[in-house]
Amino acid sequence: MSNRLNLRQFQQQLNDRMQAKGQAGEQISTLGIQIGRDLWLVEMSDISEVLPIPPITNVPFTRHWYCGMANVRGNLYSVVDLAAFMGQADVLRDGRSRILLVAQKFSFNAGLLVNRVLGLRNISTWRRSEVGGRVQYEDQQGQTWQQLNISKLLQQPDFLHVEI
Repeated sequence: MSNRLNLRQFQQQLNDRMQAKGQAGEQISTLGIQIGRDLWLVEMSDISEVLPIPPITNVPFTRHWYCGMANVRGNLYSVVDLAAFMGQADVLRDGRSRILLVAQKFSFNAGLLVNRVLGLRNISTWRRSEVGGRVQYEDQQGQTWQQLNISKLLQQPDFLHVEI
C-alpha cells in the first residue's frame, strides 16, 4: 500500500515541478505514449495516474478490446485496450505496458491500456499540423506523433458501448 501512495506522491511532485517550469516559460505538459505501432501524445491534465497493469476481471459478452474491470484503491475502472480499439493488434501485457487512468474532470472511471509510456515531451518546438481533423506533431527526429483527445474518445459511441 505504501508503494502506491509513494507513486501517487511522486506523480504529484512531478506535476508540481512541471507547473513550476511552465510558469518559468518552459511548459512540459504532454506525455508520450505508444499505442500499437503509433506514437501518441496525451495532455497530462487529461490523465490522473499512470500505473502498471493491475489485476483485471474479465466481463463476459463484451467486445474484444474491452479488457474488463480493475480495482484501483477501492475504485472500479473499466479498462480498454486502446490499440485493439483502434483496430491494431492487442497490447502485449508485459513489463512495459501501462494503464492511464482518465482524469476525474471527465467523471468517467476508465483505464486506457497502452503499449508503453515514453515519458514527458516538450512539443513547443515541434511542427504542428492537422490531417483529417486530427492534430499531429513532428519531432526533431522526423517522427510523427498524434494528439490523443481524451474528451473526444470518451464521447465516441463505440467506446461507450462495450457489449456485443
